[in-house]
Amino acid sequence: MGLLTVTIFSCTVTSGSMDASRKFAAEALRKDYSLLREIMEKNHPSLYWYTSKDSMDDIFDTYYQLISDSMTRQQFGFKILAPVTTAVHCGHTSFNYPPKYNRRIKEYTKPSFPLFMKIWADTMVITSNLNKKDSILKRGTLVTSINGLSAQQLADTLFKFMPADGYSENVNYIRLSAAFPYYHRNILGLSKQYEIGYIDSTGQQQTVSVPVFDPSADSALTSFIEKRNKQARPPQVKEKRLESIRSFSIDTASRMAVMNLNSFAGKGRLPSFYRKSFRILRKKQIPNLVIDLRSNGGGRVDNYTSLTRYIRNTDFKVADSVFANSNGLGSHRKYFQSGRLNSFILFLVTSKKEDNKYHFRYWENHVFHPRGKNHYKGNVYILINGPTFSASTLFAHTLKGQVNVTLVGEEAGGGWHGNSGILIPDVVLPHTKMRVRLPLFRIVQYNHVPKNGKGVMPDVYVPPTVDNVRKGVDGKMQKVRELIRERQADVVSP
Repeated sequence: MGLLTVTIFSCTVTSGSMDASRKFAAEALRKDYSLLREIMEKNHPSLYWYTSKDSMDDIFDTYYQLISDSMTRQQFGFKILAPVTTAVHCGHTSFNYPPKYNRRIKEYTKPSFPLFMKIWADTMVITSNLNKKDSILKRGTLVTSINGLSAQQLADTLFKFMPADGYSENVNYIRLSAAFPYYHRNILGLSKQYEIGYIDSTGQQQTVSVPVFDPSADSALTSFIEKRNKQARPPQVKEKRLESIRSFSIDTASRMAVMNLNSFAGKGRLPSFYRKSFRILRKKQIPNLVIDLRSNGGGRVDNYTSLTRYIRNTDFKVADSVFANSNGLGSHRKYFQSGRLNSFILFLVTSKKEDNKYHFRYWENHVFHPRGKNHYKGNVYILINGPTFSASTLFAHTLKGQVNVTLVGEEAGGGWHGNSGILIPDVVLPHTKMRVRLPLFRIVQYNHVPKNGKGVMPDVYVPPTVDNVRKGVDGKMQKVRELIRERQADVVSP
């Protein structure tokens, strides 16, 4: 499962091996589960980083015993695989369905919990209601409970099935905010009616019973879905695709530039994008640069180091330690996606050290130097939050503390001490074809902080607010503009 990309509503597939209603015999499920445990124990570099071996053994044993009857893929995924992978406290370790199964899942074809909400800490605010005729539960309404469970109780329950790095669970609040009906249905199940506690316009606590959202009862919606499903998806224009990954704009009135980086993946042509952007910054003498990483789930390490060199004033490395458990995948290779290639890469780039681990010495030893040409010396504001993950967390950590750099927002989802990544192939289970992402390297950040399970923390904390959700205001960007105005006022003051 992607960091935030989930399908909100799923359908019952009519027939074939990817039938959503198909059940797998308990024996087949146990075989897949036992194989997964064997592979994780052999290859996962951080299996016992946050959970002791004794505890993980108990968890593995407990969920094996729970496979007592046949299950669908959805049941196997959420009842068994999700809590086990979540117990590792590794944000790169999660389950997914087979690709063909995912492609056949369609939106709005199955009953659903009706409310989308922005959720944080002990707060839930409605952002949209699928029951369009509901005149009570509108955007901006503060919800206090769902079927008797408060926001904190819901989070405590749902987070047991949602992966995170260490104890940095801010990312899961963002996931719930993006797809609460999906998680609520798959983890807690559907109800015909939901008892919703909310605060009315007078500030009084109220309760209302609302029905499950049933798309089949909306003929216009059904017609739209059928028409959409028959239409071929138009190819995305290259420039639009690139813009969805990265963009750069200048606000001359505020004397600031905004660089949106939604990924450090290889498809964004990022090195050339960086060169062009920082050349413009130099020529136009823009004194303030905002780098928005709030949707950046990571990607290639070299794409983050390339950007860092334009901003960091001193030499740096990627990590103090990068290692795998072995220099190949052995007899398990056939169960890994691109197993032969990944096994070869492990053999090629690692060497064994005294700790009996296989280290990726390049990322441990290579020293990166600041760029001379177009190096940026202005004020840099980096926006971070829960989805700031993996390579974008490495970037934020590498620049945190530099005098002209300010991290603004919320705790990042990626581990501040380190995380697991570099190579992250899927393990494909032979009977169900379910997939589990399994990172092969553990990364301990360069000049790392103590391992306390936290994500990279902002210098200026800007939490969500009910008022901003109601008004659709970007509070974090608003705060950056405020910081820039304050700094400019300090410069011109006598």
